[in-house]
Amino acid sequence: MSSNVGLSTPRGSGTSGYVQRNLSHLKPRDNYAPYPKDFDSLKHRQRKPDKDILEHDRMRAVEVKVFALRDRLEDDGLDEDEIEEQTSALRKQLLAEDEDDGRRTSDPKANRVLKSHQVHELARAKIEESERLRKALGIKEDYVEGSHWRRQEERLKDANTPK
Repeated sequence: MSSNVGLSTPRGSGTSGYVQRNLSHLKPRDNYAPYPKDFDSLKHRQRKPDKDILEHDRMRAVEVKVFALRDRLEDDGLDEDEIEEQTSALRKQLLAEDEDDGRRTSDPKANRVLKSHQVHELARAKIEESERLRKALGIKEDYVEGSHWRRQEERLKDANTPK
């Protein structure tokens, strides 16, 4: 046995003598606080979508459709000039449609299901949803969360202070 760990000999113990460390043992933490002291860090911050990534995904979706058309036309046996002409026309059409969609206000009926890996699209959709909700409830843009309670506390302090 090495390092004087475990049994000196496993004979008669009913075990193989193999020693494992206790993985369920938790070491106590000296400087551990059960809750954070900085309450500003707990404030919810909206994740901002990256415009470059959103633009890249939009352009990629267009190029996927253009490539599918190109593949189909190559299988049909068209010459390269005709293929280039049709694919560039489709690309211009799709980009124009995307520009029109971007200028229009977001239509709630046009919501598509986003997947969990599309974090920037999800963030943009969440910001748009929050903005619609804020407008529907009549909340001002400069509203600070919890400001009502601060004003109420100030009024109570003013009422309790001797004059």
